[in-house]
Amino acid sequence: ASAVLSFAFLPQSPGSAAATMEFGNAKFGAVALALQALFVALFAAFAKYDEQADAGLWGNATGRLRPAEVGAENSLGPNYPMFQDVHVMIFAGFGFLMTFLKWYGFCSVGLNMLISALVIQWGMLVNGFFHLKDAKFSIDIQGLLAADFACAAVLISFGAMLGRLSPLQCLVLSLVEIPIFVANEYVGLYIFKAADMGGSMFVHVFGAYFGIAASKALTAPGDGKNSNDHSGYSSDLFAMIGTIFLWLYWPSFNAGLASGDDKHRAVINTYLSLAACTVVAYAASALFEKGKFEMSHIQNATLAGGVAVGTVADMMIRPYGALIIGCLAGLLSVFGYAVIAKKLRAANILDTCGVNNLHGMPGLLAGLLGIIYSASASLDDYGNGLYQIFPARAPVTANGSAFEYVVKDGTLSVEGGGAGRSAGSQAAFQAAALGLTLLCAVLGGLLTGFILRLPILDPVRMENFFQDDKFWHVPSNYDARPFSGEGSVPLNDKEAEEPV
Repeated sequence: ASAVLSFAFLPQSPGSAAATMEFGNAKFGAVALALQALFVALFAAFAKYDEQADAGLWGNATGRLRPAEVGAENSLGPNYPMFQDVHVMIFAGFGFLMTFLKWYGFCSVGLNMLISALVIQWGMLVNGFFHLKDAKFSIDIQGLLAADFACAAVLISFGAMLGRLSPLQCLVLSLVEIPIFVANEYVGLYIFKAADMGGSMFVHVFGAYFGIAASKALTAPGDGKNSNDHSGYSSDLFAMIGTIFLWLYWPSFNAGLASGDDKHRAVINTYLSLAACTVVAYAASALFEKGKFEMSHIQNATLAGGVAVGTVADMMIRPYGALIIGCLAGLLSVFGYAVIAKKLRAANILDTCGVNNLHGMPGLLAGLLGIIYSASASLDDYGNGLYQIFPARAPVTANGSAFEYVVKDGTLSVEGGGAGRSAGSQAAFQAAALGLTLLCAVLGGLLTGFILRLPILDPVRMENFFQDDKFWHVPSNYDARPFSGEGSVPLNDKEAEEPV
């Protein structure tokens, strides 16, 4: 190992491909270690356990007794099972969904893990800086869940550029995107006070259009013409593993941060939307593909119902409403893959995983539904639960005191009182949050794309796109075909699976 590391820093001939790759890998290692050391220092300076995890706040030393609901049987609280579900989605679901590229499986699932591990720490730090109290921020299960949401946004963006980023570029993508993501989410949730329980606006729309904008800024003419940009029979099966994991656990993603009856309703609505979406996605795929199913549609469009219902998952949309939303999402997503994706590629807007079709357009649909359902939300439908979903609609209180209200689960409060918004005013803020998210995503993505082009970040050469062997030791039966500039190979072109 020391010999290899020494070789990486020895002078090499300028045209040596081996020298370039060895030096690039060593540079990544140095940067990654430096970042991890920085994270350790920042956590030491600013992070602390939440009081439910801090041993020093309980027991004989303090005279405080631990409440029964935080005893040994339930010390992690009700959010932990759903946090674990979302954790599986991030590492297994997203990771395997991206393995559809025939010669890029190691990078797809491996870089997914790298990005997630980095963003868990970086996202927690950046989010913590927005909520500092007494120069510290607390870490609890809900904070871990929020960190996974941040991972999802970056992984969606990564999907748009899948196959064209080096490990070092992945680190930079994560470092730049997270502060923009957290700032946009903070404004949307705490200033606009928009409702977006499943993160369809702040996670899916942001991640999709940030990634597409970055991809556009990163793309050079001819980048879309690469014969390695296709799937194989086995790689598509691996990708379906990711689809199944995401499909099974999506109700936890949309309901994880909810509470009480809102959490129960979010699970039901997401479950129904996914089921309807799947049936329609299969039907639409058969119609668009002349009677046969297209695997890329099934891998992705069957999940669009989870995205489209996310913003309104905890709202009173009724079971039939959830089914209708799922139907619309399935049709919209398949249409995106069958029609819109080809037009974007023709315009040299590359989106490897089709995040516009799974996350972008269904996320926009969710944002529009949030506007519509917010405008029609009333006390007749929600009772006092209206203030739990839309805190800004609570009455204004004197002297900034808390507004307390009673729901079936007990007495709750809106700290500092509400804003006294009408239904129409809340809908306007929902629209503002969606518009701001699109603006931040596109401008931030363009800026990031230009940064990723810097030579110091070892951009991947066009002839090396969609290949694992430039970054991994691969088995002897690895057989990436040579680069071809004759045009992109469509995913359903069976001749593409034959050796060149």
